[in-house]
Amino acid sequence: MITFDDLSYGYSSTPVLENVTAHIEAGGFYAVMGGNGCGKTTLLRLAAGLLEPRQGRVLVAGRPVGGYTARELAQRVSLVRQHPQTDFEFSAFETVLMGRNPYQRRLQNESEEDWRIVEQCLHQTNTWHLRFAKPGQMSGGELQRVMLARALAQQTPIMLLDEPISNLDIAHQFEILQLLRDINRQQGKTILLVIHDLNMALQYCDNLLLLHSGAVRYQGPIAQGLTPDNIAAVFGVRAQVQNGHIRLSPDTAPPCYPQH
Repeated sequence: MITFDDLSYGYSSTPVLENVTAHIEAGGFYAVMGGNGCGKTTLLRLAAGLLEPRQGRVLVAGRPVGGYTARELAQRVSLVRQHPQTDFEFSAFETVLMGRNPYQRRLQNESEEDWRIVEQCLHQTNTWHLRFAKPGQMSGGELQRVMLARALAQQTPIMLLDEPISNLDIAHQFEILQLLRDINRQQGKTILLVIHDLNMALQYCDNLLLLHSGAVRYQGPIAQGLTPDNIAAVFGVRAQVQNGHIRLSPDTAPPCYPQH
């Protein structure tokens, strides 16, 4: 479904991704993981066609991303950013309704089907009660769930999500991850999820794309990839993996300082 072929990208003179080659299978649920600055967000933006690689190419369904029109790509790939853009004071309902734009002709009004899909997506993300709220009236977590609803309304076979649970409380983190897993399994959507929580990734995701120093360190089943060696190399901590749970070793705990 998505192929990263000898991909390189950098900002100014700073390389971020170098010679990245990976294949994302259709219908897979992938955790994209790695340390800060390793290129996770950049990889998603390249897949969404927001950036052009300096070297190599990105293929979606066997076709270069640059070969799609904006409308065609928006019908195939949706992106939930880590920091939602809120430049305009649209209500939550209006924001989610924008997810239907790729399916509408110019100057065409929304159909009853569009409105039904928006309502369904707001209910799925537990944001129906926010439908009249503007960005300034929502918390960061609420706004993030609204943006997820917009991506769901876009009804693309590929969803790219950049830390969609980072602003959510624990209950909503589990709720959103369970929703994504259900969508993946019931609808066969291909999902790439940037996530930092090792145990949540292990619990909900089937596959892992592990980046380190701008390159792919591991790609494959997540249980085989989140090993103590990989965790130590990528995140700089020692860990134990027992019964499907990752636990940091005591000597990785932050030092305790005397209180004054």
